Amino acid sequence: MIELLKNTFSQLFKEEPSIVFAPGRINIIGEHTDYNDGYVLPAAIDKGIYIATNRNADAHVNLFSIEYNELYTCSIAELSKTNIHWVNYVLGAIIELKQRGYDIQGFNAVITSNLPVGAGVSSSAALTSATLFALNQLFSLGLGKTVMAKFAQQVEHHFAGVNCGIMDMFTSLMGKENHAIQLDCRDLSYSYVPINLDSYVFVLMNTNVKHSLASTAYNQRRKECEAGVALVKSKYPEVRSLRDISLAMLTECIPVTSIIHKRCFCIVNEIARVVSAVDAISKRDLVSLGSLLYQAHDELSHLYEVSCKELDYLVGTVQQMEGVMGARMMGGGFGGCTLNLIHKDFVSSIITTVKASYEVDCKLPFDSFIVSLGDGAKLITN
Repeated sequence: MIELLKNTFSQLFKEEPSIVFAPGRINIIGEHTDYNDGYVLPAAIDKGIYIATNRNADAHVNLFSIEYNELYTCSIAELSKTNIHWVNYVLGAIIELKQRGYDIQGFNAVITSNLPVGAGVSSSAALTSATLFALNQLFSLGLGKTVMAKFAQQVEHHFAGVNCGIMDMFTSLMGKENHAIQLDCRDLSYSYVPINLDSYVFVLMNTNVKHSLASTAYNQRRKECEAGVALVKSKYPEVRSLRDISLAMLTECIPVTSIIHKRCFCIVNEIARVVSAVDAISKRDLVSLGSLLYQAHDELSHLYEVSCKELDYLVGTVQQMEGVMGARMMGGGFGGCTLNLIHKDFVSSIITTVKASYEVDCKLPFDSFIVSLGDGAKLITN
């Protein structure tokens, strides 16, 4: 990929670029907890976005995507949202920096990726993080990774219309090889959690159901959580978010039959599951970890209602198979991938079996890949 980037850049712009990389991520557990001030347990993976850049003298932004075979050009002085999805994340990052007073001049960029788009591995966060990291290097802005993560989150809010938490961007920038990150989304304190899965590996199974986190369903869940907090806060004024609420407080303040109770019940449990998962990982207790994955999927599907029939099909299918320790939907939901903890000796046979049944029963293509845990955003070459 590096050689392809260099060659493409040279053909288009006749110069040598610098190259940066920002990864996608998996989230081991802790879904929809980030915007509720909870804990998450993500990890950067060994696949991501590569961007080659250099400055130009014509005060223009020239962007080329290898995957889309598409060139976009605009004046650095006249940036605005476009109808080209991938371009918006790059322009959004530039605008976010310029609005904060950072001097961004004209530049050229070539972008490529080995991340599946729409699979729940945060390709958009990786693109935004890679762009900010590249511009930080190119224009010597002196930004720290945590600051870049906050800026990247604002790009999602302002340019993609997704009122998301900070987990995806933080992980793309701050990841560490063979570690997960236990991140406190309230104050961004974090610790690295060494991951040793012994003979097991994480496998992503892609439903190939494309989801859009800008859909009303995602933002509606956030509103429902906020409504639950407001109800509890009326009796417990010290409460700031679902992070502060116990199950007993929920039951006391919100009717158990209501939609709001269902949503909040899931998230309060999910925040607790992150703590339990870290404990299980530290003890190398993969049986407990697998059980937590199944519990998370069940509640995200039936209480938070962010799954879909294809995700449920994949989890239900592997749950009956030898060699699978645990599985759950991963990401915002409504499609994308399942995360599966599988013994390496069974991976090939399980994938073959699941692919055959999924493509017949769900009438969609199936693909999968093993993920390794890698580093966050980094400079590949000057």
